[in-house]
Amino acid sequence: MSTPAQIHSTAVVDEGAEVGPGTRIWHFCHVMAGARIGAGCILGQNVFVGRNVPIGDGTKVQNNVSLYEGVSIGARCFIGPSAVFTNVLTPRAEIERKHEFRPTIIEEGATIGANATILCGVTIGRYAVVGAGAVVTRDVAAHRVVYGAPARPEAWARRDGTVVDDPSQVPELRDGSEDAP
Repeated sequence: MSTPAQIHSTAVVDEGAEVGPGTRIWHFCHVMAGARIGAGCILGQNVFVGRNVPIGDGTKVQNNVSLYEGVSIGARCFIGPSAVFTNVLTPRAEIERKHEFRPTIIEEGATIGANATILCGVTIGRYAVVGAGAVVTRDVAAHRVVYGAPARPEAWARRDGTVVDDPSQVPELRDGSEDAP
């Protein structure tokens, strides 16, 4: 038997949103209609999940993160506190640009550090690591570690999070279960 989701009394989960078993949604969160949150997730305080945003099983989204429509989060991802996601490249208050939303894909196991900014239209690969405060303006390959503004490739990450300088030290790249660099 699975554990039901726990939703704090100050959180708002709109009708039509799906919340998986064992998921915990904390203070002042808002989950909009059409959002799909997997099993065993954690949404920290003040998290916003936009319409039709999927979040995979076992993902942790820390405090003060907004996942706008167009963002897709895979299973077992970690999204650090106050990470920022965008969905339009050239927003203007006076011009409606919802038809210009660009998809942003965070693949399975990826880590996004605190205060990182992810511009729309990029893909963060499986088990990649985006350093705290980084500004990601282009795709990040699987198992790649990037940091800086703009974010630049600096190292490699094993599935367990160990950072190494040589991609041959990443078993998933070496055994062919992931794309080679």
